[in-house]
Amino acid sequence: MNDRTDDVVHAILIGLILVNVGSVILQSVPAWETSYSFAFAVIEIVSVTIFSAEYGLRLWSAPEHTPWQEMHPWRARLHFALQPLSIIDLLAIIPFYAALMTSFDLRTLLLLRLIRFFKLARYSPGLATLFNAIYNERRGLIAASIILAGTVIIAASVMHVIERDAQPDKFGTIPDAIYWAVITLATVGYGDVVPVTGLGKMVASLTAVLGILMLALPVGLLASAFAREIQKRDFIVTWSMVARVPIFAQLEIDDLQEIMDRLHSKYCAQDEIIVHRGEPAEAMYFIATGKVEIELSPKPVTMGPGEFFGEMAILNRSERSATVRALKPSKLLVLDARSQSPHGSQPAHGGPDPESRRSTLKGIAAGLIRWSLNRPPIAIGKPS
Repeated sequence: MNDRTDDVVHAILIGLILVNVGSVILQSVPAWETSYSFAFAVIEIVSVTIFSAEYGLRLWSAPEHTPWQEMHPWRARLHFALQPLSIIDLLAIIPFYAALMTSFDLRTLLLLRLIRFFKLARYSPGLATLFNAIYNERRGLIAASIILAGTVIIAASVMHVIERDAQPDKFGTIPDAIYWAVITLATVGYGDVVPVTGLGKMVASLTAVLGILMLALPVGLLASAFAREIQKRDFIVTWSMVARVPIFAQLEIDDLQEIMDRLHSKYCAQDEIIVHRGEPAEAMYFIATGKVEIELSPKPVTMGPGEFFGEMAILNRSERSATVRALKPSKLLVLDARSQSPHGSQPAHGGPDPESRRSTLKGIAAGLIRWSLNRPPIAIGKPS
């Protein structure tokens, strides 16, 4: 399946998921359920048919997935079925078949259909990244939850002792006081249960402050974990794009590491201008997917996956002598002369050394040109 077809299929599935969630929500309104029962039934049948086909195809093709290729086919399918996203896919279609075969409460099944919303995690890198961050920080989050639970119990017990005589109906037992402790630590404070004694008010104030600290702990853990996952994903995306450029297969590991430190990925829509004629030339570009056109005279040059352009930008201080645009949606890797490698040289005062970086990148560009077996370099930069 090519990238465009893949994007179309994903867009259809995402749209179907959103329609399903909307249908479940609207079906809970009695008047709408009566008036549009046929439409709701059609949406459900079509959705379950497509989701069932999707799950079946994913399950059957699991042995083709790289990590499981060495396994027996049925063992690979079992591994696939036990993956979190696969379990969500299965739970998304079970309510329909359960309604056909059992006498479950339809309102309960209606709620179970909302599980389909979590299928978006398969098609949303952001949601997948968040789930990965939560999983990776599970030990820290469990520890924070234990601390929070302990704080709730202590605050509730102290308030029970202080307020039980003044308000036996609200603080007469520790379970009653736990309700107050939870809403206070969560900084919600509904106001339906409040202390009336002086000492109780002091404890409530301290509990509210502790609530802010307790909630900041898991938020900090998740924020740092999410940032690490984003960095990891960006690296993986860059690496997977590097793997699509044949010329990098010819590089030694040290040279490849030097390039990886300086590369970043760029997505270009169809007809988007990548570089403009006459602008300062500071980068060279590698095409991972898609197609670009270099507007050279007398005839434009078309380039595709595995090729690169703009190397003269690094070899010479120059301005662009041609405009380059994307003929179709393209994924590029950009080797920028302005970027700084973490392994690059630093001047004595500790700041970046542009001349050193440019010299290093000129060596990389010249080496890439020597290693290129398919074509001579296309000069889209003119010497200054």
